[in-house]
Amino acid sequence: MFVIGGIQKTTLVDFPQKVAAIVFTQGCNFRCGYCHNSELLNFDLKPKYITEEFFEFLKARKGKLDGVVITGGEPTIQSGLYDFVKEIKLLGFAVKLDTNGTNPQIIRKLLKANLLDYVAMDIKAPIEKYEEIVGVKVNKEDILESINLIKSIGIDYEFRTTVVKSQLSFDDFEKIGQMLKGAKRYYLQKFIPSKIYNPEFLNAKTYSDKEFENICQKLQLYVDFVQYR
Repeated sequence: MFVIGGIQKTTLVDFPQKVAAIVFTQGCNFRCGYCHNSELLNFDLKPKYITEEFFEFLKARKGKLDGVVITGGEPTIQSGLYDFVKEIKLLGFAVKLDTNGTNPQIIRKLLKANLLDYVAMDIKAPIEKYEEIVGVKVNKEDILESINLIKSIGIDYEFRTTVVKSQLSFDDFEKIGQMLKGAKRYYLQKFIPSKIYNPEFLNAKTYSDKEFENICQKLQLYVDFVQYR
């Protein structure tokens, strides 16, 4: 089953160097307080969009769209993800997968079948702080396996972290750098309080540009390219 929670018909920024559509999957296995897609967290089995309708839309957009971003929620908890991605590829579109890394098995399966063109994995915290940040029990070995798997793949990828100042210290970024050692691209994303899962985060802050520059400099010891946005 593949449950679509939302669709954005065009994006110029979410899939590097491609014009793409975005599919938001319904349901997530994390409960990050700062999540800005909180309407997608619950496992509602009633799709807001029918997959067949989405594929008809894609067929009509051939020559205008280059690819599809599959995000969430968490796409890898969808049992129908493999078949959904395969259908997109059969139509001739590139696929970018956004994931929290909790299901390395499905990531590996998609990669082995050459069904992904770009992977973006969210890094929530140093591994020992994961459960504190995401609000649920976590199989930490799965997170580390996904990191190593993505670092070793032949396709393009990025790691990224949404930064809430009260959650992640300078020392935490040192530990994240060690986790990602040898990765080619890592983005730090400024937390912007808007519609979020936990209202307490409406007053949360992120780091200043100067502080981000210092953090990036520290991380460049471990990762080829580091940038904040």
